[in-house]
Amino acid sequence: MAMFTRLDLPRGAYALLPVFLGLLALIPFTGCGNDPSVWPDKPGPKVVASFPPLYCFAVNVAGDDASVRSVLTNQGVHNPDTKTAELRTLNRADLFFMNGLGLDEKIAARLKGGSGNTRLKLVDLGAGLDKKRLEAPNEHAHEDDEEGHGHHHDHGTTDPHVWLGLDHAITFVGEIRDEFKQIDPAHAADYDRRAAEYTAKLNKLRADGVALLKDKKERKFVTFHESLAYFAKTFNLEIADVIQKVPGKEPSGKALEKLVKTCVENKTRVIAVEPQFSGQGAAARVLDELKRKGITDAVLVEIDPLETAQEADLNADWYETKMRANLDALAKALK
Repeated sequence: MAMFTRLDLPRGAYALLPVFLGLLALIPFTGCGNDPSVWPDKPGPKVVASFPPLYCFAVNVAGDDASVRSVLTNQGVHNPDTKTAELRTLNRADLFFMNGLGLDEKIAARLKGGSGNTRLKLVDLGAGLDKKRLEAPNEHAHEDDEEGHGHHHDHGTTDPHVWLGLDHAITFVGEIRDEFKQIDPAHAADYDRRAAEYTAKLNKLRADGVALLKDKKERKFVTFHESLAYFAKTFNLEIADVIQKVPGKEPSGKALEKLVKTCVENKTRVIAVEPQFSGQGAAARVLDELKRKGITDAVLVEIDPLETAQEADLNADWYETKMRANLDALAKALK
């Protein structure tokens, strides 16, 4: 029978073994890239996207010539809690697509540093957008609360939720195509073809959405947090106001009063809520107050800003399916 042999260590060294092993656990595990559960065993570029919409754009361009993973799924980009699994994914990756515009740059840099993958290329897709076509944060997001302190969106002077605007989504697809062609020129024609096919799907999505909503006399609705400006612009809608000026921060009583007043004055009765936020008491209070003030047909409608997804649900059609569900929900709610 094999026996373990006691090592000849200095006096007191055995007492330090638990501490030593604990420190080892903190060292980045760079050898885990061979784990088949992280990347499939096939040739081609290994690409990560910061969150689900970018994953969908990339996977549609990649086809069978590259592997794509989303490093953030059900966590979201506003309050990410990165774990060892994300670092393992980045360990062997070649490209990291991020949205930029103040949304996920810090997350991406932190993940790259923690992975130890110095050759990983960070690609800021937002930097390639036409700055003249970017939206500033909604004007309502800068109104003062009852203490007199303005609540500003945490992304600065540019609204970063560009993936919900189809013009910007199409631009992202083109940028992703070009990065794939640069790193894998042997399959350039295939990347061109798949990008064109997916762009055609996105153009059809826009045309279908515009047609679905074209006869609606109501064009304004309230959003739960400041995320749907590009979506609204794509489909000729308008954001009347925002409930949470800062994601995750409940509005003050005075802010809710202003919001209700705005809705009454503009005859806005549709309030968008998001599946990512479980505590949406403020939206319910607005709904009740509007009904009390005579807007008896005020309604809540669930609109997904596509910031999160369950990993098991992610596939090439996820973005299009979610966007169409949003359009269907709005079409049913608006008159």
